[in-house]
Amino acid sequence: MILEGRIAIVTGAGSGIGRAGALAMAREGAIIIVADRNGEAGEATAKAILAAGGTASAVTTDVDSDGDIERLIGGTLDRHGRLDILHNHAGIQVGGPLLDVPVDRMDASWRINVRAHFVAAKAAMPAMIAQGKGVILNTASNSGVFYDHEMIAYATSKHAIVAMTRQMAIDYARHNVRVNALCPGWVDTPFNEPFIAQMGGRDAIEAYIKEKIPMGRWASADEIAEAILFLVSDRSSFVTGHALVIDGGESIA
Repeated sequence: MILEGRIAIVTGAGSGIGRAGALAMAREGAIIIVADRNGEAGEATAKAILAAGGTASAVTTDVDSDGDIERLIGGTLDRHGRLDILHNHAGIQVGGPLLDVPVDRMDASWRINVRAHFVAAKAAMPAMIAQGKGVILNTASNSGVFYDHEMIAYATSKHAIVAMTRQMAIDYARHNVRVNALCPGWVDTPFNEPFIAQMGGRDAIEAYIKEKIPMGRWASADEIAEAILFLVSDRSSFVTGHALVIDGGESIA
């Protein structure tokens, strides 16, 4: 097991990529703290890990609350004495061009997609420095390395995550803390529902994906989980400041 005994927090682990990544890390021996604002969904992920023979606990966490984030990190350190992996995954998707996006939705995109990652990393970093090792993985998007039509709030926040990740990586590499960004493209999860509605429904999005993605299909959450395992494990021990794009070729087409 490549993550045997490591303590890992995953935010947004109640569904989709977060859940798949948490399950994959648990399968490889990590002790998972499942964080999600939906307490029932978080508990369901933790129960699935336990049923598969892993170790997990759930902590209801709204990453829009600094207090919730600080309690999540602090409680984990109090209970386990260390934190090896922080996967900042929780995020929101706000669609629309400049003239259609209300200021409060732009603010929400920034708070959830960028600021919450910053607050969690800031809370976790001292412990990782003290223990001489740690991994922070920030979920961005392929929208963090190229641009989508009519997605100003989302693309702006995801570009910011990539920049922030690289800055953290430069600043803390000397402490053996690695910081990377996960940049998925189209993954078939409920997260895409706002964009599917914007595009005109499921049939429209399926047609778009078939035409625009060179591989002609969605990714599965389990495929993204394999990339997560690489980035949080020693298999990527000399990788930091990297934005790993997993999008079936969309961003280079």
